Amino acid sequence: MPRYEYRCKTCGSTFELRRPMSQSSAPASCPSGHDDTVKLLSTVAVGGSAASAPAPVSGGGGCCGGGCCG
Repeated sequence: MPRYEYRCKTCGSTFELRRPMSQSSAPASCPSGHDDTVKLLSTVAVGGSAASAPAPVSGGGGCCGGGCCG
């Protein structure tokens, strides 16, 4: 189940809720009980060795292996 991050406009606290995607736009109350909250945009961090590996080098060149560009 995805987690969504919210910020309370009344007290300024930031909190997360786990809820189904179908309820992602539903109102959320902060842990202090305030109802004036907004859903924040979340960033997704992707890690692993593939993210830092160099891109493979192709043998040709140009747009489709060297055959159509020149």
